[in-house]
Amino acid sequence: MSWDFFVPVCTGDLVNTGGINQYVVQDVVSPKQLPASLSRFKAALRSQGPLCILEHFDTCYSVLQHCNSVELGVKEDTLELLVQVVSGLAATLPALLMATSVSAAERKEKLNAVKMSVFLLCKLTETLEVFSCRQSFVTAPGKGGKKGKAGGEGLMQWDTEREKVLQALVQLLQLDIRSLWNLSLVEEEFISCVTCCCYKVLENSTISHVKSKPTRDCVIHLLGVLIKKYNHLLGASVKVIQLLQHFEQLSSVFAQAVSVWSTEYGVRAIIGEVIREIGQKSSEELAREGSGVKAFSSFLSELSGLVPELMIPNISVLITHLEGESHTMRVAVCEVLGDILVRVLCGDGLDESGKADRDRFFDTLQEHLHDTHSHVRARVLQVYTRIVNSKALPLCRYSDVMELAVGRLMDKSINAVKSAIQLLAAFIAHNPYSCKLSSADLKKPLEKETVKLREMTEKLEGKAPVAVIKASELWAAMEPELHITVGTELEPSSETEKDQQEDEDGLDVEEEKVTEDERATAVMIAQYLRVNKYRNAVRLCIKAHSCFPESEMFAALSTLTPETLMETLALIFKGSDEDAAELSQNLPPTPQKEGEKEGEDGELKKQEMLVQYLKDTETFALQVERAISVINTMLYLKTTSVVHEAVQFCVTVCEFSVANSVIGVRKMLPLVWSTDTAIKDAVVQAYRRLYLNPQGDNIRMKAHTLVDSLSELMVDASLGTIQCLEEIVQEFFGSGSNLQSTVVQVLWERFTGKRETSGLNRRAAVLLLGMATRAEREVVLSNLDTLCSVALGEKVTEDFLLARDTVITICGITDHIRQSKGAPFRLPQDHQLFTCLTQALAEGVVMEDPYWQGFMEQAVRLIYFLAESPDQLCSRLVQRSARLLLDQIAEGGEVNKDSGQTRDGSQESSEQGEQVNCVCLAQLLALCGCVAFWQVSHLERSVSAELRRRRRETEEREEKEKGPSSKAKQSANESAMEEELGLMGASAEDTEAELIRKICETELLAEENLLCAFLPLLVKVCSSPGRYSHPQLTTAACLALSQYMMISPTVCEENIRLIFTVLERSTLPVVRANAIIALGDLTVRFPNILEPWTQNLYARLSDEVPSVRQTAVTVLTQLVLKDVLKVKGQVSEVAVLLIDPEPHITSLALNFFNELATKDNAIYNLLPDIISRLSDPERGMSSEDFNTIMKQLFSYITKERQTESLVEKLCQRFRTAKTERQWCDLATSLSLLSMCERGFKRLQECWECYSDKLTEPGVYQPLLSITAKLRRGAKAQFKAQVDEFEKRLTAVHTRGLENVESPEMDEENQREGSSEKTVMRTPLPTRGRTRTKRGQAKPSSSSHSDDSFVTPQKSRKSKKPVITFSSDEEEDEEDAVMAESETPKVTTPISRASRRARLRN
Repeated sequence: MSWDFFVPVCTGDLVNTGGINQYVVQDVVSPKQLPASLSRFKAALRSQGPLCILEHFDTCYSVLQHCNSVELGVKEDTLELLVQVVSGLAATLPALLMATSVSAAERKEKLNAVKMSVFLLCKLTETLEVFSCRQSFVTAPGKGGKKGKAGGEGLMQWDTEREKVLQALVQLLQLDIRSLWNLSLVEEEFISCVTCCCYKVLENSTISHVKSKPTRDCVIHLLGVLIKKYNHLLGASVKVIQLLQHFEQLSSVFAQAVSVWSTEYGVRAIIGEVIREIGQKSSEELAREGSGVKAFSSFLSELSGLVPELMIPNISVLITHLEGESHTMRVAVCEVLGDILVRVLCGDGLDESGKADRDRFFDTLQEHLHDTHSHVRARVLQVYTRIVNSKALPLCRYSDVMELAVGRLMDKSINAVKSAIQLLAAFIAHNPYSCKLSSADLKKPLEKETVKLREMTEKLEGKAPVAVIKASELWAAMEPELHITVGTELEPSSETEKDQQEDEDGLDVEEEKVTEDERATAVMIAQYLRVNKYRNAVRLCIKAHSCFPESEMFAALSTLTPETLMETLALIFKGSDEDAAELSQNLPPTPQKEGEKEGEDGELKKQEMLVQYLKDTETFALQVERAISVINTMLYLKTTSVVHEAVQFCVTVCEFSVANSVIGVRKMLPLVWSTDTAIKDAVVQAYRRLYLNPQGDNIRMKAHTLVDSLSELMVDASLGTIQCLEEIVQEFFGSGSNLQSTVVQVLWERFTGKRETSGLNRRAAVLLLGMATRAEREVVLSNLDTLCSVALGEKVTEDFLLARDTVITICGITDHIRQSKGAPFRLPQDHQLFTCLTQALAEGVVMEDPYWQGFMEQAVRLIYFLAESPDQLCSRLVQRSARLLLDQIAEGGEVNKDSGQTRDGSQESSEQGEQVNCVCLAQLLALCGCVAFWQVSHLERSVSAELRRRRRETEEREEKEKGPSSKAKQSANESAMEEELGLMGASAEDTEAELIRKICETELLAEENLLCAFLPLLVKVCSSPGRYSHPQLTTAACLALSQYMMISPTVCEENIRLIFTVLERSTLPVVRANAIIALGDLTVRFPNILEPWTQNLYARLSDEVPSVRQTAVTVLTQLVLKDVLKVKGQVSEVAVLLIDPEPHITSLALNFFNELATKDNAIYNLLPDIISRLSDPERGMSSEDFNTIMKQLFSYITKERQTESLVEKLCQRFRTAKTERQWCDLATSLSLLSMCERGFKRLQECWECYSDKLTEPGVYQPLLSITAKLRRGAKAQFKAQVDEFEKRLTAVHTRGLENVESPEMDEENQREGSSEKTVMRTPLPTRGRTRTKRGQAKPSSSSHSDDSFVTPQKSRKSKKPVITFSSDEEEDEEDAVMAESETPKVTTPISRASRRARLRN
């Protein structure tokens, strides 16, 4: 063979004339002749083997040349033949390579065959790969998710063939075919041909998919062979970087590839090369969009997870990116550090170098917990979570990292907060301290062990043995060295030499100070000698002679020679026998005592470690408790993911018995009502995990554990918590658990006292039984006798709390009854339940038990829910209670014993109230009020519902009795009539409602009715607070009177002034709070009566007691948001609560405005009046508080149109503002608006309104800040307008301050003067000028004056002219500020739905 085959750079080069002995393609076969040529090639392959490629190369080359025009089958056949050739060469070459002697011709023949076959296979593979990618793109799934049939089949077939190609190449190149080349130097073009094919395959978008794993593995191994055997290391590292820049999906592929190359193929240098390439990328280059920074980051993260130990030598190259601008690279480096710390630099077996690296890496991670980018902070927290979960965090760093994690809970980034919560949960779950973390429980053991340590230390110090070595012996030992030191000190030398000598000898540089006492100086010299500080001792001895020249101890130094100095030092050190004993006390212990001392030292060290452990545990527990308090506040955030993490954290801390963990568990309980399904499910699962999946050896043990857990949660729980817990327990009893029956049995045992238990647990048991009743009614209904005998029997007066909870449990069975549409279920009046209840209530009236009232309220409620004719039962109850009270008075001999009827007795008791037990009288009045309230409720709910039910039954019965024809005719006539009259069946319901209303107004408080007898007494007690000053009596009377007022509008009108007087003048906060709640209910029931008193309700928002303010804002929020009260300017009183010192009240006010903002334009309409009222000089609000309130309110203004209108309104009010403070507040309000171009234009148009106020800095600066905001990101034209306006502002402001005039300003003055002559007042806004309100004409612009900035209040005598705005149209009615002798009159009737419909809803 005379020619050689050279792998061409370009495929077309083979057609051109080559060099000497270079192969050139002779015949390019046409597409039509290719099938026949391939058949000959195939026959030759069978007969001659793989070397036939030497003769048929042109045929395969022709397929490459005509690749776009030939059929797919031709290309597939060619590919199959080439794979057979390469596989055949891989099978035949080993024998040749192992042969000792091979002829040059044979070697050349084999080499040409290898190069030809590999070249053709790789190029054809590349071509088919490009075609398959294009085909998959064209036939990509559409909306229906279907592919083209042919395209899908072709693609799948190519995936299989591609794998065969790569396997054949791997088999061939794994052989040591380098010996076929001269000097084993494989030409670069041959390697590039194979690698280009590999990288082309990797560019496929599906290469990272699971289905492409075989192909991916083949490519990785093929490149590994090329890197290891064919010197492709540098090329591979460069290509990895290039492909990562353009194909982000290759990050995981190349991470796997690099790890395989470095481990399986032993080419570790590839990691260094790739990381060095990434490390050399500049920060500016990585900041560019197409830099591949995401791919680099993902690649580094995944690579460190695969081979973390190989990343350590190259980590210094990556650390530089921590200072770069790319936060993505900072994340990657931090994750690399995390993987190294978790898998390499962990454990106790590290050497000093490893520990140093570990500490350095931890320091770096801690620094980036404060990174400027939130994503980095979040990922570093996640890295720490992985470290803690792997138990790779050193104990000494727990406190620091824990502190940083708690601090990250305040992060602005949601992801960082979530990651911080996860880290804290990991800290608790994997803490090395204790399974129960409670700082309170740790305090006592720590104090105990600290005292023990102190005692051991003192004992050990007291036992310090005295050395038996004499001072003379020690002196003899140190004398030679000391003599040399003395000689050196006395030799004259320069200061420099002395300093150098000191440095060389390593002596202390402390200054020798001579004390005032010569004996103390001698002791110091002896101490220097004992610790081998000879130079210090000599110098101090020389100085001492000059300080104490008359001292006998230093007298020998009058002639300073080495001999005299040694004598003096010997005298000082040895001294007399007494001195020797004193100076030798602190010498090392004797060998005889060393063993005993080592044992004592070991115990001391153990005790020190124990104390340190307890201190660390207490610190950790305190940090956890601090984290709990912060995370508990996150349970009600709007971000679902944060709430979910907070719930999981609460579960974790509860499982580890951390102090105060139950608070969070209780706090998250109301989330079972959340509208977000994810949050609700998380809470239910949390409670199921904590309380409803008990541990135990058998079912009974599990039931006891479950009941104990739930009972603990019920202790001291609020009513809201219990209601929420019902939802959880009800789900448990409705889930069909095998524990249900056993749990119910355990609860009954606890309630009845069969097992000894506390009163709290008995109450918890009966409440849990009530919750079970909501799922299974028979749990309680079949055991009513047991409940009555145990809790409501003879011993009921001993525990009214248990009785109250029992009544609540019995009420649970009425939920099913009220929801059903059948006949009501009621018990007869002589039932044991009502006998026990009335007996307990009547006896309790004359007892002074603080828990009786709570029991009474629930008992009366139950009577009206379950008893037949509850009004008769309660009438007898009230009579009996009043009689018992009169008997008590009679027994005391303090009143006339001739009291006959109950009514007369009531009057006597009221006349001589000072002689009655105030607590008992208060309880009787409370009973009367409760009966009155539930009587009204019974009529409007139960009786009304029963009337409707009977009417429906009658109608259905009549319809059945009538024939079908008459029924159709009658229904047609009735429907036509009802449609004509607009009734549609409402007449019957209205008749029923009217009947109920008439009973309430005329019969309930008629003279012959028992309730009427107590009304004068209630009025007298409430109107005479000086005479009836007992707090409980006043509270009960006021509450009962408000309940009486719910009966009829007549009673409400007669006593409304009295209730408001109590609201304003009562000294008891509880009375004022109760009055607010009652007036809220009355406002819903009788809105027209209460409307004139609205101002008095708002006044309680400024009450001095926080509890009253909280109640007021809660009640008013409900009334306003349910459209019971009109939203007027008094809402400014709610706005003031945004700066209330009580955080809970502030949150309620904020919630009010958040809800109000959902109503169309509500806050927008109120803002001008709120500003006027808050800026009133009489209010005296500080500028800071005003700014805080306005900043919150203006955050709700988001529409440009609203902003534009508010700018105009606020500018107009500059005219009516009198004081400088009002000007400043208006200017500040303007600056808080999100100014837009339209708003800015309106601001310019209203220049005359505020231009004369610009001399004030408080007006000028806020307006100047508006221009600064507008200039940001503004277009050039608009920016020029803003600059011009700013110059105008500054000119007027400066002219006023410095009295500087200029021609331009004179001109401006003239223009302003002319404008002021023509426009003397603020012009009215054109919008809404002609609108009227209830027939009242709007005042014209000429009637406006500049009297007050505050929105004027109407007077009954005369009306003040005010500036009219569209937001003021709702405020033309008279205010509810009444004269003392006048009750407000209803000026605007408020139409409401019928009372029946309202209460039903």
